[in-house]
Amino acid sequence: MLDRISGFIAKYKGVPVLLGVALVVANFVAVLLAPPGSWLVTTNLFLHLGVIVGLMGILLGDALGS
Repeated sequence: MLDRISGFIAKYKGVPVLLGVALVVANFVAVLLAPPGSWLVTTNLFLHLGVIVGLMGILLGDALGS
């Protein structure tokens, strides 16, 4: 499974970064649309996941690309 994931990231280096950006934007939209005080707004779940996925995508894409 790890070989398939690393092969996918090596072939499509920008996909994890774009996924991270999409999660950050989804968090922004959720903050605007969700009721105040809801669990999703208070935890900023999509924001944290987006930053983690984006940074890991940059690190893995750079490591596998060289």
